Amino acid sequence: MDQSYDKVIILDFGSQYTQLIARRVRELKIYSEILPCNTPFKNIARKNPRAIILSGGPASVSSKYSPACSSKVFDMEIPVLGICYGMQLMAKHFKGRVLSSSRREYGRAQLFIDRSDDLFKGLGKSINVWMSHGDGVKRLPGGFKRVAHSANSTNAVMRNRDGKMYGLQFHPEVVHTPAGKRILRNFLYGVAGCAGRWTMKSFVKHSVEEIKSMVGDDCVVCGLSGGVDSSVLAVLLNRAIGKKLTCVFVDNGLLRKDEHKKVIKTFRGHYRIALKFVDAKKRFLDKLKGVEDPEKKRKIIGNEFIRVFEEETKKIGNVKWLAQGTLYPDVIESVSLRGAPSATIKSHHNVGGLPKKMKLKLIEPFRELFKDEVRTVGGELNLPDEIIWRQPFPGPGLAVRIIGKVTSKRLDILKEADAIVVEEIKRAGYYRKVWQAFAVLLPVKSVGVMGDERTYENTIAVRAVNSKDGMTADWVRLPYGLLGTISNRIINEVNEVNRVVYDISSKPPSTIEWE
Repeated sequence: MDQSYDKVIILDFGSQYTQLIARRVRELKIYSEILPCNTPFKNIARKNPRAIILSGGPASVSSKYSPACSSKVFDMEIPVLGICYGMQLMAKHFKGRVLSSSRREYGRAQLFIDRSDDLFKGLGKSINVWMSHGDGVKRLPGGFKRVAHSANSTNAVMRNRDGKMYGLQFHPEVVHTPAGKRILRNFLYGVAGCAGRWTMKSFVKHSVEEIKSMVGDDCVVCGLSGGVDSSVLAVLLNRAIGKKLTCVFVDNGLLRKDEHKKVIKTFRGHYRIALKFVDAKKRFLDKLKGVEDPEKKRKIIGNEFIRVFEEETKKIGNVKWLAQGTLYPDVIESVSLRGAPSATIKSHHNVGGLPKKMKLKLIEPFRELFKDEVRTVGGELNLPDEIIWRQPFPGPGLAVRIIGKVTSKRLDILKEADAIVVEEIKRAGYYRKVWQAFAVLLPVKSVGVMGDERTYENTIAVRAVNSKDGMTADWVRLPYGLLGTISNRIINEVNEVNRVVYDISSKPPSTIEWE
């Protein structure tokens, strides 16, 4: 990363909110990077951070196997902010006393501010915050003072005499702490002296330079799907390396209705980007024959994509790089980020499906960006709103929206149903209001009556959610009239469907996609 940027390192102790910390810091125009808590100190120091944030975590610092970071982190003479577990670890390191609380704090709490000259500047005498802890700092370390307290936490916020070490028992990164972003701003700008120079405009400039330097005289192949991520990536690469780029569009039969026509028209016709079209529908369906397990589907599709790319590169010549639109949530959900103690949710085709001996080196400029940041990059590159604001579409395509076996017939049913969902959402003016809306084909048949005759046909589930980054999501309360129109059209226009249901689950505990 360009040394002109201030950097904030977030050490991950396994909190479900660690990625939210990174988002909040970036929203303040400061580059943030998450590293596992056990990252060697030399690797942390090499990044020359302006500040360090210690995340929360599910463990207790009193446990024999509790995670810890290098003690040298506290000797760097830069500001350190400990959140929840991070605060308790800081207290333990400086010889304070951390014990299990007689009354745990989970949920909303009122924080009473004792000192308002730094983190809480301009926030008054009390604020609402979000707590999630069982342990607490019972005795402050030497050289630390109490900054705030709550009904159940005598020492809810602490700081040392130098004003560089801060501990918060609550979570400022979650929306349930309304003043959380202001508190982080006060820490990063007021305490750490960050300048806020990291923007998507600067990201584009730096990425173009970095891609040019990486690629040199080599050629790059980019997998283009027509979605936001790969579309923005293709235009970014085109700006950086021009004719050294060849985009490969693979019609695997798992795309939305008429998708290949739109992609060819846009990128080959409008952007004049070298685009190879590969019809691989039969190839992918043959590989997926009889497969029901969603993880196997993802692995098969990911591997087959790479094989197709490798075959196509032989025809292009001198290709040494494969560009992918992998995003931060893809990495986070596929593997524990750089070894951090967090759970794997599901593998993504960009991440989990790569063969161990892939012949191409990877270019992944968006690997640490969230979806909304990629949209902003698209705006900086002057892509049209129709592309920038296109709703997310899963890498494995409709294969993970068909629960159970994937067949040509089931794909046709889902494509028609999904097209109706998108058409009606747009017609009602909800497309830009909804993060994602789509249809799912269930492995469920039910009895119905059509034209006075008994039917026994398929069920379609409609899913519509709102989200900022894909990490959490809530179901959308679409108008009953719109749901009724969608249901009527699907049942009347799509063969072999006689029932439509609406998914009202949120993420977590569900995921956005069904598989």
